[in-house]
Parts: sequence; C-alpha cells; structure tokens
Amino acid sequence: MTTGSDITRLRAEFDQEIARVSSESDLQALRDKYLGRRNGLVTALMKSVASAPAELKPALGKLANALKQDLEGQLAERKGALEAGRGAVGAVDISLPGRKAPIGRRHPLTIVREQIEAIFTRMGYQVLEGPEIEDDYHNFEALNMPAEHPARDMQDTLYLDREVPGLGRPATLLRTHTSPMQIRYMESHEPPVRIIVPGKVYRRDDLDLTHTPMFQQVEGLVVGESITMADLKGTLTSFLHELFENRTKVLFRPSFFPYTEPSAEVFIGCVFCNATGCPVCKRTGWLEILGSGMVHPAVFEAVGYDPERYTGFAFGVGIERVALLKYGVEDIRLFYENDLRFLEQFPL
Repeated sequence: MTTGSDITRLRAEFDQEIARVSSESDLQALRDKYLGRRNGLVTALMKSVASAPAELKPALGKLANALKQDLEGQLAERKGALEAGRGAVGAVDISLPGRKAPIGRRHPLTIVREQIEAIFTRMGYQVLEGPEIEDDYHNFEALNMPAEHPARDMQDTLYLDREVPGLGRPATLLRTHTSPMQIRYMESHEPPVRIIVPGKVYRRDDLDLTHTPMFQQVEGLVVGESITMADLKGTLTSFLHELFENRTKVLFRPSFFPYTEPSAEVFIGCVFCNATGCPVCKRTGWLEILGSGMVHPAVFEAVGYDPERYTGFAFGVGIERVALLKYGVEDIRLFYENDLRFLEQFPL
C-alpha cells in the first residue's frame, strides 16, 4: 500500500535525477520514467492511491496530485532552460574548431583544355570558337567531302534538318568536328592564318569505355607561304612534349583524311606501360593521340585561297583522349558522371 513516505522518497529521487539532465533527450527519458502513461512511476503511484483505504485516500490523493504537478513544473522549467541555453549560441558549440568550407575544383577536361590553349597561345595562335549547329557545306563539302563521299560515313552525323530539293534550304546538323570554323575563318580572313578552335562536337556513338556521343575537340590550322610538313612535325612534337612532358616519345604514321594531303596520325609512347607493350596499347608501345596533315588544295580553292601560293597544315585532338592518357583514366564515362570521389583527385 502506498504511504506518504513513498511519495516523499519518489520526489527526492526525481530531484536528484533532474539535476543531472543535460540534454533534451535526457529530459524526455526522465519524463517517460516518471510520467509515462503506461509505466511511469507517478502513474503507478496514482493507481495505487485509488486502491487505498477510504480513510487514507483523500490525504494520499492530495499528496500524489501535488507530486505530479511539481514534477511537471520542474520538467517544463528544465526544458525552457535547455532551449534558452541552446539559442544563446545558435545551436553551435563555439568552443569547437571551425569547419573548412569545401573548395570547388575545375573539371579535369577544363584543366586539359586550358593547358592546350595556353601552349598554343604561347606559340602565337589565336583561340576561336564556332557554332555547334552547322550546315552541310561548312561541315563537309568545303572540307573536300562532297555528297556520297565515303568519308562522311566515318563521321556518323546527327542531322537536325535534311536538305529540301528545290527550296534551297541546306541541311543542318550538329557539327562532327570543329574544322568548319577553319572554313568560316578563311572565308573572311587573308593569310597568314594561325588558329586553334576548341569546342564540343557530336557523333552517333554508343557510350562505352572510350566513346561518347558528345566530346570536345581542338582543331588547329596554320596557313602561309612555304609552310611544310617539317613545320607540322616540329609544332606537334613541341606541343606533345610540353603537354606530356619531355619524356614522351612521338611517332608519325601515314594516314588518310579527305581535307589533308599528305595526312598523318600521331602517336605517343604508351603512358600505361612506358612504351614497353601492354594490353592497352595492344603490345605495340604506342597510343594514337591526334590526326594531322597538310591542307588539301581543294580546301583552299573552296575559300578562295591560291593553292599555288599558300600551303598549310591542320590537326585535330580530342580533349577527352588527352585527359584519358594524361591522367591514366581507363573509362571516359567517369568525366561525365559528376562523382566527387573521382573529380577531387585532380589539381585545383
């Protein structure tokens, strides 16, 4: 049977425990322990009072009600004190050291593009940009790829609007390379010419380890009198030595591009095996890095340049391909997935 001493003892125990409360979770646990509807100690006390002898019930009920009101008052007061203390410092422990704000980083493709632009700028090249939506003439015909030319199949073009016979409306497309800007520049400028054109290009490629339907390219063009293949080789060798550091080897192999003649593919020593031979380079020790060649006379004729007087060279390099080789990345998709664990590995 509940007695007055039980009520006094319960009050004393509560006073000791509330003095040790330092957080709202501690306060809630204390409330549940004493005033919980099912298992609270005061709740159990109130039920036992109901079963006390009739002559003791009024006095015990008064003491039990007073205890409950007192505990509720102390709990409310303690809650207010905790909230006031928390608000005074803005819910932050001002004694803790500050947290460093995360620093944004340039994308690795941006880093590579800036490095390429910086190298050629120091060589005296002008950096240009051109439209990503092109017409068939500038993207193909003026570059010695007329209709039905087999080289068009190599481009795998994304057309926006096909040519309509009789209406004089040319086909429009997403450019497959940045070379159209070379045509546009030569149409409005006389030689000498020394430009690079970085930008996005588009092709019908499936997304896999080494291909993506949208990628970035840097096209270069030099036109003047007495420009030779030796100028092309010297320029690109110097460019690749600076981009990949002087320890890289450079190799030129004959190739075919419709807008250059002669044409050459340029290789560097495999960065994955130090040119000793591995699965990535197919045991050859070499990796293709860019295409190049002397500008075809038909291209000069299309823009009104005299091919008997002027010569020049052109080249194109994929920014993603440079980044794959420069940083030893094996999956091009990583550049476009925005995974901070990958992107934070590159310099600021």
